[in-house]
Amino acid sequence: MSHDRKARDRGQVAIEYLGFIPILILVTLAAVQLGLIAYAAEQAGTAARAGARSASLRQGSQPACSDAISARLTVTGCPASFGGDTVTVTASVHIPSVLLGYDFGDASKTATMPLDH
Repeated sequence: MSHDRKARDRGQVAIEYLGFIPILILVTLAAVQLGLIAYAAEQAGTAARAGARSASLRQGSQPACSDAISARLTVTGCPASFGGDTVTVTASVHIPSVLLGYDFGDASKTATMPLDH
């Protein structure tokens, strides 16, 4: 193999590598976004449990929901509904996006606690 051919082969590999970089970036962004979705869902569960606990003590659910999650996330709703001897809270947390222009909505979780008499 001549020296000239080796140089061309290296150039071809570099071009193929450059073509693969955008795909690698997209896969990485998708993995990060899936992680953010899972994290927001987990935090919604935490907020719902904290809100239900607070509402069961008749202290209101919204402040407890907001205080229970990471400051980087936003609680979009945390209503309490009373029925019989229980209180149910459904917390909704906005899912952050790493992809500009895309809105993934909210992750919602529900928790029920017995009322403290």
